[in-house]
Amino acid sequence: MSLTTTLPPFAAIAIAVARPIPPPAPVTTATFPSSIPIGFLLRIGPRHNASERDACHHPGQEERIMELGFLGLGQMGSAIAERLRDAGATLHLFDPNKAALAPFVAKGAIAHASPTGVADAARIVFACLPSGAICESVARDVAKGRAVRTYVEMSTIGGPAQAKVQAIVEAQGITLVDCPISGGPKGARAGTLTVIVAGPESAKEDLRPWLRQIGKNVFEVGEKPGQAQLMKLVNNLINAANMATAFEALVLGAKGGLDPDQMVDILNVSTGQNSATLTKVPRSVLPGTFDYGSSLTIMLKDVVLGLQEAEALGVPMWVHGTVGQLWRFAEQQGLGPADFTSLIKVMEGWAGVEVRSRQS
Repeated sequence: MSLTTTLPPFAAIAIAVARPIPPPAPVTTATFPSSIPIGFLLRIGPRHNASERDACHHPGQEERIMELGFLGLGQMGSAIAERLRDAGATLHLFDPNKAALAPFVAKGAIAHASPTGVADAARIVFACLPSGAICESVARDVAKGRAVRTYVEMSTIGGPAQAKVQAIVEAQGITLVDCPISGGPKGARAGTLTVIVAGPESAKEDLRPWLRQIGKNVFEVGEKPGQAQLMKLVNNLINAANMATAFEALVLGAKGGLDPDQMVDILNVSTGQNSATLTKVPRSVLPGTFDYGSSLTIMLKDVVLGLQEAEALGVPMWVHGTVGQLWRFAEQQGLGPADFTSLIKVMEGWAGVEVRSRQS
């Protein structure tokens, strides 16, 4: 019996929201190809067996741990790469957007023509990409590299896509570390991200010094890739719901004549505080800038991934199913590319009021 036939109506709605949606438009400056060149598909068998890969390394290879690969220089990726560079790493980079590469090359980084070029040069390669399909495509390219031994997937793509990436790279003797991040571009620039890690201990040992450069809080949730993805989706579901409920209630208060600035001040010393009232509303909603740093489409993507995980695990999602409908509706109104704090504009339109600062 299917899950949707055994759940109450609202739970079925939650599953319906989790049905496939068109791939979201990337909000990073990079746009990776959505499919791989046919030449990759014609490759028969592993390019390098274990002995060939080991032969790529020689005495003194420990020094080369300072050479790191990084794929994807969007808002998050570029900020993380800057932190690694400033910590002393020599960076090997790929991004199809040459403008994103230029500032790094000017400071000594090495740009490559493909992800394979990066994987030929660095033992550890990080990836920060916008979708599961892109991650799979890039992983196939990375798997051809001669030097790479550890592939660090920082993208939020969910368990099924993560499993595909893992199968691709492990077939070539490369270890996958599941390593999603939370904290936004500002946190990435400041080195205060939350880093969630799952993977073999041997690979995590080499990564720890670098992860401490990009994250204030580094949590290791296990040795099985996929567990970190699940934890990230739990966080993002709560974040999406916090934003939706806070925005809706603030619109109610504004409609009734309450001062938006004072509402936020009161909430932030009361039980109603959450990440939306503490940071997103003061920084991007009250001033009307809507520039917190992530797109509405990306948030919807994460909500859908979370609901798909819930369906796979048999967990009803009454509340988050409704939250998912709201985010989807906002995207359908043309707000997909806009900052995710723009969600409040939908509710403001319904109520005929804006939640903006009255301070000059």
